[in-house]
Formats: sequence, C-alpha cells, structure tokens
Amino acid sequence: MESEREKLILDGNAFYEIDLDCQKEKEQKRQKRSVYDNRKNREQKYQK
Repeated sequence: MESEREKLILDGNAFYEIDLDCQKEKEQKRQKRSVYDNRKNREQKYQK
C-alpha cells in the first residue's frame, strides 16, 4: 500500500481501502457538475 495514494478505514467489522486518486477525480467531477447546475439554474431563473 502506498500511503500517499491509499487510505485504510476500519469501521466496526468492515475494512475499506480508499484510492485517493480516484476520490480526488470524483470530487473534481462533482464540482464541475455543481458549477454547471448552478449556471443552468440561474439561466432558468432569469428566463421566467
């Protein structure tokens, strides 16, 4: 395991291994989608 790229989480009896690169990529996609949704909502608000 590379400590910079992965994170281990113990939750009760569950054991998770998180890929931090993948997590960062997902967060960037979420932010882009959020910006697009906000712009779309503003455009719809002013068109009414």
